[in-house]
Amino acid sequence: MKSDKPTVMVVDDDLGVRNAMRLLLKSVGLDCMLFASAQEFLDSWQPSQVGCLVLDIRMPGMSGLELQEQLNLRGAVIPVIFLSGHGDIPMAVEAIQHGAFDFLQKPIRDQDLLDRIQRAIAKHQKLHKSLGEHERIRGLLDLLTPREREVLGLMTQGKQNKAIAQVLDVSPRTIEIHRARVMEKMNAHSVAELVRMTLDVGERQPADQ
Repeated sequence: MKSDKPTVMVVDDDLGVRNAMRLLLKSVGLDCMLFASAQEFLDSWQPSQVGCLVLDIRMPGMSGLELQEQLNLRGAVIPVIFLSGHGDIPMAVEAIQHGAFDFLQKPIRDQDLLDRIQRAIAKHQKLHKSLGEHERIRGLLDLLTPREREVLGLMTQGKQNKAIAQVLDVSPRTIEIHRARVMEKMNAHSVAELVRMTLDVGERQPADQ
């Protein structure tokens, strides 16, 4: 089940490492889930879960880099912190090039790891909130009729009712009604707010030159 509370997901084939990570994370009040293999993680992974992934780079079967590739193919945005006991610089470079949040060499100071984890979680929370807002605005836009979408586009270009009425060949009173419905359905309090919302989802039309 999805939880709104951030969760640190640890993927490492070493039981000792997993247990140590669980104790460390619980000591600072962080929820965690432990996985002995990359496949085990993939089988239970939910894209909606907020948190970060702490991933061993060398594991039997699917490696950490291969798991990262699978997550990228699935459009995952969860931050990945790689752990390596080998200090393999080429692997670190490859991991970062493919979007890893960080790469740390074992043994790692507890505080250094916790700092990276907290930064990764903060990044994912911010991104998750942004994606949630994006979906909310899209949902509101879907409530508009085709004519209301036209009015919205002209409103966000800065056109006044009279000018919009001329463009759409209707009366200014009709535009007033459409405009009020757009504001109500979009739950917006000003045209400036509408502009911000449409910019967020790439819906704003350029103003006439």
